[in-house]
Amino acid sequence: MNLLLFSDLDRVGTDRIRLTDHRLQHLREVIDANEGDSLRVGEINGRMGEAELVKLAQDEAVLDVALVDDPPPKLPLTLVLALPRPKMLRRILRMVAELGVESLHLVNSYRVEKSYWQTPVLDPAVIEDYFLEGLSQSRDTVVPEIALRKRFKPFVEDELPHLLEGRRGLLAHPGNYPPCPRSAGRPTLLVIGPEGGFIPYEVEKLEAVGCETVSLGPRILRVENAVAALVSQLS
Repeated sequence: MNLLLFSDLDRVGTDRIRLTDHRLQHLREVIDANEGDSLRVGEINGRMGEAELVKLAQDEAVLDVALVDDPPPKLPLTLVLALPRPKMLRRILRMVAELGVESLHLVNSYRVEKSYWQTPVLDPAVIEDYFLEGLSQSRDTVVPEIALRKRFKPFVEDELPHLLEGRRGLLAHPGNYPPCPRSAGRPTLLVIGPEGGFIPYEVEKLEAVGCETVSLGPRILRVENAVAALVSQLS
């Protein structure tokens, strides 16, 4: 935990917070904190700063906080991702927050199994927990925006053109396509398909609304590795 995140619900005063959940356990058992220690803290969707641990007991931790720093800027990147299998989705949610992606759209595809949409990982509270893990790791406070879209065609035809306004659209797809740019240089929308890529019909629909198809080279990566490689390359 490189940044201790808290929300307005934790406040017990203008500049004081009280923790009683897993963060208290982390302070006691992982960090081995002591009263008087200074910790790096951030308010969810707010500013960051330092906090003094003024009380550490079995049932609570009380900290005085001073928030003086803005969080790091988000990448000007919108990620459109075919819903991956739940185990991989957990890692990707953390990764998206950790890398500073601005917004994430999880979409359906022919190769996305219907059962994936029933996973408890898509519960809003669970998604937020994974996002917060990533933010805590990278010292950020701003939670990425997320949208779930279970119908591919209406999303591409009705929503994607608006999302592309003012953005360069890139579709990462296996095949003999131009290489992905080394740096976006402008706000970008990046589309990544499921394992094996989108089917030809889906590629055609994405290209028809303005997405440029690009490649990472001859190797076909796992989705989570493709996300990491492409986001890092574009940023």
